Amino acid sequence: MPEIESLKSGSSAQRDSLNHQAVEDYLKTIYMLAEIESPVSTSRIAEARDVKPASVTSMLRRLAKLNMVHYEKHYGVALTPAGEKVALEVIRHHRLLELYLMEALGFAWDEVHEQADILEHVISEQLEERIAAFLGHPTLDPHGDPIPDKDGAMVTMDTVVLADMEVGARAQVARIIDDANSDMLRYLAELGLTPGVQFEVVEIAPFAGPFSLQIGADVKVVGRMIAQTILVVLAQE
Repeated sequence: MPEIESLKSGSSAQRDSLNHQAVEDYLKTIYMLAEIESPVSTSRIAEARDVKPASVTSMLRRLAKLNMVHYEKHYGVALTPAGEKVALEVIRHHRLLELYLMEALGFAWDEVHEQADILEHVISEQLEERIAAFLGHPTLDPHGDPIPDKDGAMVTMDTVVLADMEVGARAQVARIIDDANSDMLRYLAELGLTPGVQFEVVEIAPFAGPFSLQIGADVKVVGRMIAQTILVVLAQE
């Protein structure tokens, strides 16, 4: 996608489109980063969006003028209610589209993130509701991420990171944190570690070694880096 500032004069429609998408992308990024830590720093946004900190600062000032964020230099940024509403709407579009692309069009779960990133900005509210109804008004996307409803409410689950589990613990895969990493998603699918799958930790190698997981009749070995990206719901004793 070209930078807004690089467009030639006279490309007003394209500029408006890019500006609209950029605003939504930043609001979505801030919302998702704030789930981990708030307020969100400029450096974290720059890293997440793969842009220079100066570009982030410029956009945050623009968003503050639009009353979409509260921003203070050296403090960080937080969404206003208006900004959060837009972020949740974009996230709803994205996660519904991911599930629709899989269920209706046969995309694999490692293919849908990039496609949804493109389409999330352009579908109408009418199409969004048609997709939701077609899918039976789902609450989770293919990677286990909660789908906001029309009012922004989402289901919540009491999850832990797989890497924090102990030998003998049983759990069910709930959510994959890095759903944009296609290579990792394909690898997890090969291991059978997808949302809804139940497993037991049968061994943990010493010195921050890998986890051995009993999945059905098979034992799969998962590195600690991968284990950090998987959220699970622990089985009740």
